[in-house]
This record gives sequence, structure tokens and C-alpha cells, in this order.
Amino acid sequence: MAPQEIENMDFNFLDIADYEELKKAMLSAYRAMPNRCWEKEKINRLTSIFPEGQVVIKINGKIVACALSIVVDYDKYSDNHTYNKITQNYSFKSHNEEGDVLYGLDVFVVPEYRGLRLGRRLYDYRKELCEKHNLKGIVLGGRIPNYQDYADKYSPKEYIEKVKGKEIDDHVLNFHISNDFRPSRILKAYLEGEASAESNAVLLKWDNIYYERPTTQVETKKTVVRVGLVQWQMRPYKSIEEVMQQAEYFVDAVSGYRCDFALFPEFFNAPLMARYNHLSESEAIRQLAAYTDKIVDKFSELAISYNINIITGSMPELRDNALYNVGYLCRRDSTVDRYEKIHVTPDEARVWGLKGGNQLKAFDTDSGRIGILICYDSEFPELSRLLADEGMDILFVPFLTDTQNGFSRVRHCAQARAIENECYVVIAGSVGNLPNVHNMDIQYAQSMVFTPCDFAFPANGVKAETTPNTEMILIADVDIDLLRELHQFGSVRNMKDRRKDLFELKKK
Repeated sequence: MAPQEIENMDFNFLDIADYEELKKAMLSAYRAMPNRCWEKEKINRLTSIFPEGQVVIKINGKIVACALSIVVDYDKYSDNHTYNKITQNYSFKSHNEEGDVLYGLDVFVVPEYRGLRLGRRLYDYRKELCEKHNLKGIVLGGRIPNYQDYADKYSPKEYIEKVKGKEIDDHVLNFHISNDFRPSRILKAYLEGEASAESNAVLLKWDNIYYERPTTQVETKKTVVRVGLVQWQMRPYKSIEEVMQQAEYFVDAVSGYRCDFALFPEFFNAPLMARYNHLSESEAIRQLAAYTDKIVDKFSELAISYNINIITGSMPELRDNALYNVGYLCRRDSTVDRYEKIHVTPDEARVWGLKGGNQLKAFDTDSGRIGILICYDSEFPELSRLLADEGMDILFVPFLTDTQNGFSRVRHCAQARAIENECYVVIAGSVGNLPNVHNMDIQYAQSMVFTPCDFAFPANGVKAETTPNTEMILIADVDIDLLRELHQFGSVRNMKDRRKDLFELKKK
């Protein structure tokens, strides 16, 4: 039917009163297999036990497409089941309101109405039904009568790969693959009683990325996360108390906007080195390291009292007489984790004697799994990819750059990390001058929040940004669910499309 001939289209639940109209549609759809038509008694049973699972599309008042489904406890059935087993011999006693999988019993479209993407509408509804009822996904057996013609040439796995590679045309399998179903295995004799060529099917699965395992515990995980970036002004401070008073001011400010995270820049406490300017640069920064434990304790107190997770930027720390650039994740539940700068810059090694750390891991928080890389580390794509493989949703990058050139390196590399790892990247730096601190004279920064570049995100991949070289805070919301959709349905899928047959990345 041509679209211009459609006066109205209605998508609704199947009503048993429409059975005779449904039967006409089935006879038309299954002209070559009239025995596939559903009996009224079975339709009545389905509409009684699970009305939401039985839907039809009417065009100009006439049923032209239908989808039938039940919910099952899939653990009770193996992947090698038959149609009779999954339906309990068409009694549908397998339907379980407490089940975890939507099982597709049938989908058909009347031939004259194919080409209007009605099948896709039906499957979109099924996916929405899964999300509504918090089901793991959709499972069904898709008929593949074509396989019989290739069984002597290819194994089931090879056949599926040939179809996916467009070397063999299988309209059933192609339709489901294009609708994000993944072929799992061949089901032999799935449709008992059919001729051998008609009895095979392929087990097809679609995963609900929003599925949450039921729990009796209180869940505090968030899907929309609010981040607060502190663009810190370097200025003279007389004491550590003054530094932390300013830090508390910013924590108070961003927590007032109910932020989940506060991010401070790299070496935000550098002004305290002014009192050691009479010493060499390497000795002065070692004196600065003496404040680190006290600063971390104070940040941990602030995280609890202001109900916010604080990423402390970075500070120098002495361990076994070796100097490292480290930071701490102070969670609002009182737990604390440590992260290290893996790559130190040539200047940090030459002037201060800093050593690169060895610890790299993603951190679990009440607002998603995060990664933290300090400044220069963001310019090494391997690190963020390893964190992404651990399930990172947000990458935080505290940085310190003296020139616009240095900032541009961090800025552009951070944005690349957001695209290639399908995650959010949040960067925060310091601004201003410290004329009385050697090797820390000037700073240039613009704090920013980057996103992947796809339809659900800003076209330029920039969610929010500060005014360059101005002390301020930046508040932005990032939606973790959008990342889940991107991983599954993005225009490009960098994480899924990696050629792992050619290369791999792993930590030593």
C-alpha cells in the first residue's frame, strides 16, 4: 500500500473481539503455511494473561500487523529449547509475571503492507515494554528455512557470519540484526511437526541496557550526574588554613547546587611553596608534600559534611623518599581512594625530581564508575581506554598548564578521549600568577565538560565551558543513560567496533 492511501493508522492492544479480522490477516501473511494461523482459544488465553504483550497495527480500520509475546523465567529453559517447551505446548503456563525475559511468540505483517516498517514499530514497542517492566531483554526463535540449502557447506556459526557479511540473503535474520538482535545459536527442530527445512530457527536475543537486577537494598545510584568544576585562582596564601578555607568556599558553592562531584585542579596548593622560595625547586616541593595528609583529611571531612564526592586535584607526596604527583577521591560516604600521575612531564622530572606512578584503576561511586587522570596522562590514550574497559562513565582530568599551547594539548586530547571511549570527560585547571613561586609563575586554563559527538549530545562535543583565565565554578549535568544508548545504538560505536582480532590492550 502506498503511504498516501493511508487515512489512519492505529497501534493498540489486541482485542479478542477482533479475532475474525486477525484471522484474515494471518491467512494473508501465512499463505504458504496456513497451519501457522492461531486458534481463537489460544489468542483468548494470551490476551487474558498478558494483554500488554499482544498488539496489532490497524490501517484504515483493518488489522495488517501483529506481535504476540509472553514473559518467562528464562533460567528455567535452556538456550536449546523448542517452541513447544517454551510455550508449554501452547498452554502458555510458562508465562510468569515475575519472569525476566520477554519471549516473542510471533510477529507478522500482511504482504501488501510490507515496506512500511511496521515490523520495526512492533519491535520498538517490545523494547519499550522490556524497559517498562525492567526485563533483561527479548528472546525469540527466528525461522531460517534458507539454512537447509547451506547446511552441507557451512556450520551454523559460519552461516550466521555469511548472513551478517551480506554474502547470503536471509530476510528474517537480516531484519533482526538490523533491529539490534544478536544471533546466539541454531535451534534444530525448534518448530516440531514442521518439515525439516522449516523446523530450524536461530536463537535471537536483544539486551535491555536499562535492566536493573532487583534488590532489597536501598539503591542510590544516579543516572543524571551533576558535576562541579573549580577553576582555581592562584594567589598568595599565608597558611594551609587559608588554602583550605578557600577550598571549602568552593565546596560549599557547588554543593549548594546539589552537585555529585567537585573537581579541583592539579597542584592547586602550589601557592604554599612561596614560603620556601629560598630553597631549590626540588626542596621546596618536598616541603609542600608535608601538607598533603592534612589536606586530604580536611577534604574527607568536607565531602561528608557537604554531601559531595570531592576529587582533590593533585598534590606532591613523598613515599619511601620518592616524590609522586597524587590525588585523592574523597567520597561522601567517608571512604577515600588514591590515584597517581603515571606520566610526569620532562619539566616535572628535571626540576622537581617527580617520579611516575604505577596505579591505574576505575573507581566506583554512588554516581557511576569514574576514572581520574592527572593532566599529562590525558595525552596517552591507552590509559583512558584501559579505564573505559573497566566500565568508566566519567573521566576527570585535573590539570595545570602555564601556556595556551599546553592547555590546548590537554583540551584537545581530553575531547578525543570522550569520543573514542564513549564517555564524559571533565577537566579543571588553575588560572592566575604566582610571581613568588619558582617554576609556577603563570597559569592558563579553561575548564570544560566534553561529551561524545552523536545525536544525543552537543554537536561540537562540548557540554559546558568556563570563561578562560577567570576564577569561577562551572556546573553541568551529564546523563549516564545516554552513554548506554550510545554504546548500543550510536551512529558509530568505537568501543564495540574495535578490531580485537588484530590488536589488544592490557595492563602489565
